[in-house]
Amino acid sequence: MKKITINRLILKTMNYSTLKKTVALSVVALMAVGVANAQMATDSTKMSSDMSSAKVFGGIGQFNHWSVGLNVGVNNPVVNFTQNAVTHDQTELGYGATVRDQLSHFFGLELSYQGGKVEGNDAGYGPGEKYGYYGFSTTNNQVTLNALLDFGSVSFGHRQNAVDFYGTLGAGLAYYKPSTIATAGAALVPYGNTVKELVAPIGVGVKFKLSDALALNIGYTVSIIQGYNFNGLHTVATGGAAPTAFDHYSYSYAGLEYTFGSKAKKNVDWVNPIAMMYDELYDAALRAEVEALKGRVTNVETAVADLKKDSDGDGVPDQFDKCPNTPAGTVVDGSGCAIVFPKPDTIKVGAAAATVATAPYSNIQFEFDSSVLRTSSYPVLDATSADLRSTGKTLTLAGYASSEGTAAHNMKLSKDRANSVKTYLVNSGVPAKHLKIKAYGETHPVADNSTEDGRVLNRRVEFHQ
Repeated sequence: MKKITINRLILKTMNYSTLKKTVALSVVALMAVGVANAQMATDSTKMSSDMSSAKVFGGIGQFNHWSVGLNVGVNNPVVNFTQNAVTHDQTELGYGATVRDQLSHFFGLELSYQGGKVEGNDAGYGPGEKYGYYGFSTTNNQVTLNALLDFGSVSFGHRQNAVDFYGTLGAGLAYYKPSTIATAGAALVPYGNTVKELVAPIGVGVKFKLSDALALNIGYTVSIIQGYNFNGLHTVATGGAAPTAFDHYSYSYAGLEYTFGSKAKKNVDWVNPIAMMYDELYDAALRAEVEALKGRVTNVETAVADLKKDSDGDGVPDQFDKCPNTPAGTVVDGSGCAIVFPKPDTIKVGAAAATVATAPYSNIQFEFDSSVLRTSSYPVLDATSADLRSTGKTLTLAGYASSEGTAAHNMKLSKDRANSVKTYLVNSGVPAKHLKIKAYGETHPVADNSTEDGRVLNRRVEFHQ
């Protein structure tokens, strides 16, 4: 009986050894294919961009983001960074399937199934086995919901990723049946009914792009069972140590993952948001709009410069300058015309000369259809200004016009003439509040408008107190 058990154990060990080698070789081969295809995918993206239809902040709907995966690997009860139920590991076949929705470039949700056997055996390693028994065998099926954190979406070195690193963290339920070998050479003793416990898987992985829809997926997951009987500890023999950590096992796997969706859309796993942003900023239509905006700004700047242009440097822009090309240093009024300050008129009597002062408040005459002051009017205006400044009087400047043209035009012309007189007086020091404007147009003529002499007299500004 003992000889048959030992032979079965040797045969089983040989089968597991062969299985481990086969799985390892398969993983290496798949990795080599994945790396080669990833390199080809990376090189092809150097020649062209295939993300022209995707936009920054365009939403996950512009990508394919639902995928399914199948994987196979090995389960192992020994995890190096925690307390283990057995001293020596014994690998068993594991398998799994996933359904994933990648909600963004960085985060996704994954529904995962994981199954297979987990076994440990310290038989043949001397007395004092770790927990008072020689081994265990547990058949496990678990379903978990995992959060997937993507570390490889953003790349500053390539337009499109071909290798994607990620991590997972989840929670769910494990349904398992443990059995224990209590003494050397004994058969497995089943626990009984199927046990249901909470399970929390933590893992890391890497995907290699085989095509836009298909990827090679390699990973490592540690599942922590929220109980103490997964590894057979319900049959701890007398003298065995009590556990101080939850039961656990690891799953190393390789598999394929397929992403569903339209061929017109890209797989979100392989889209680099940095490249998307770069392409959108350098979009041809956007650049054309920017160039057009630059042109409009240039036109506005040119127009403003034209408005400010002052060819003769008299301080009055060209478009408002009624007397262009005045000599440098000339004192001008608001219309750009020179202001002349004449000396008082003199009358010679024999060898002597008598000074005759110009009378203020005389009518100011204008040329036909003009509101520009004559230089001959300056003496009267200067005398009027001096009197107003000394007396503080308030005057009404009444503007008139001859009868040529329409009544509306002549009304505006008479107002412009009165404003020209006011501007001169204000510039000479008369307070603006002491001067009022009244326009009469072609009404109230002082001479006959049917003659030129009469019309000349009617083109005037009068001072009314």
